[in-house]
This record gives sequence, C-alpha cells and structure tokens, in this order.
Amino acid sequence: QVQLGESGGGLVQAGGSLRLSCAASGPTFRRYAMGWLRQAPGKEREFVAAISWSGGSTYHADSVKGRFTISRDNAKNTVYLQMNSLKPEDTAVYYCAAASAHTSSSYYTGAKEYDYWGQGTQVTVSS
Repeated sequence: QVQLGESGGGLVQAGGSLRLSCAASGPTFRRYAMGWLRQAPGKEREFVAAISWSGGSTYHADSVKGRFTISRDNAKNTVYLQMNSLKPEDTAVYYCAAASAHTSSSYYTGAKEYDYWGQGTQVTVSS
C-alpha cells in the first residue's frame, strides 16, 4: 500500500510558476506509475500528467503541454510537477495518484486506473 502527500500549492499570478511535490510512503513506490490530476470547482477531475515507474515515459495533457513537466526521484520516493506560465484556468485542486504498473514504461491517463490518491493541494492562479 502507498500513502501519498502533496505539497507546494498556493496562490500565484498568471505567468508565474509553482512546483508541486508528492511524497510517497512504502518500499514499493518505484513499482508504481504516478500521475497528477486536477479538479476545478463544478468540474470533473481531469488528467494532467503521468510518468512510468522507471521515469522513462511521460505524458502530458494537451492543455498543459509545453508548460508543465512531470518527473520523479525514486530514491526520494517523490514525484514532482513543475508548472510554468500558469493561467487562471489552471486553478484547481491538484491530486497525486499512484497506479500499479504493468511494465516499467506503463503510464495511465484515466482517473479510474489509479489505486491510491493524495489529499490534494490547492493551486490558485490570479489574473
């Protein structure tokens, strides 16, 4: 079992940057593909970015491609989301999630594919 805890959210002006971190507990973290998803008020949870357990494969939603970057450090049991050029429409609660991976290059884009979730961290981008 994996326990996840996000940090790094906050209030930032449009055009600014934030780096979210997700610390995971458990010795098997490196066997989990990881993802970031977000949920804005009144909207469904949406996929943002995913990374394989090896870190060699990543995927970003079109809405954040070129602005956000997912990465992981298996030695530190941590996954990151670097967010640059933030826009007001990026305002949401951001969740870190873990999925049991089939292969070292597997990653997942659907919320239902994730087995464990963090509590979320609020990101607010002002215009």
